[in-house]
Amino acid sequence: MSKSRIVILGVAVLAALGAGYVAKNLTAPSPQQPAVQASVPEPAVDLVDVLVIGQDVPMGSELGSGLSWQSWPRENINANMIVRDQSPEALEELRNSIARVNLYTGEPLRRSKLIGEGMSFMSAILPSGKRAVATQIAADTSAGGFILPNDFVDVIMTRRAEDKDSANGFITETILKNIKILAIDQTIQEDEEGRRVKVGETATLELTPEQAEIITVAQQMADRLTLSLRAITDTGEEADASGAYLVSGRGRGNSVRLIKSGEVTEVGTRK
Repeated sequence: MSKSRIVILGVAVLAALGAGYVAKNLTAPSPQQPAVQASVPEPAVDLVDVLVIGQDVPMGSELGSGLSWQSWPRENINANMIVRDQSPEALEELRNSIARVNLYTGEPLRRSKLIGEGMSFMSAILPSGKRAVATQIAADTSAGGFILPNDFVDVIMTRRAEDKDSANGFITETILKNIKILAIDQTIQEDEEGRRVKVGETATLELTPEQAEIITVAQQMADRLTLSLRAITDTGEEADASGAYLVSGRGRGNSVRLIKSGEVTEVGTRK
């Protein structure tokens, strides 16, 4: 055999051995990966059921079906919330309660926002020390009907002058300033569609006892009482009772208030 054939045969044998080695490595199973260590589970959050508003409830409306239990973290519970563990019958007991203010979906219910059993709605929303007094209105005496509950107004009195000095025979003056409107007729807020115009016949005013006396006397004396709507930027001013003289009897300026046969009149005095 010639040397060239021997060399070729040797190369072929080496190539065959190399191919076999490569094939063996490809078919050999891969080394097993180390097992991943399981993570330690975090401690579960301690939850309790809290009574929440399931749907928007307008002020003055019954809660009805607008209540539901919802899980809350115990660490976020405060004393004002109604917890199922402490009041398991609260959902059924409070269904017929009346909302003192507007309640919104997802809000935890608080008993302070409900009207107590046996209480009327108006007396429940009236602040301490205040009185609710009604006065008749019309479109031309209530800013064209644009005055609504929770607006603030001035009360203007127009009456006939008793002396001859008045140019047109009438006296017009503002007797109360910055007075809150509690209701128009029996409506205590906007309707559900958000309409902002309501022409009513009676406006209920939130007054102090002194202001209640003033408006009562003014209703007897006045030919007309007009509500003047105030801008929302002016509602922060302190309420004023410019008509206090109607009750005190001292008169305003150079005038004296006279009461005769149940009729109240005011006459001018000489300087």
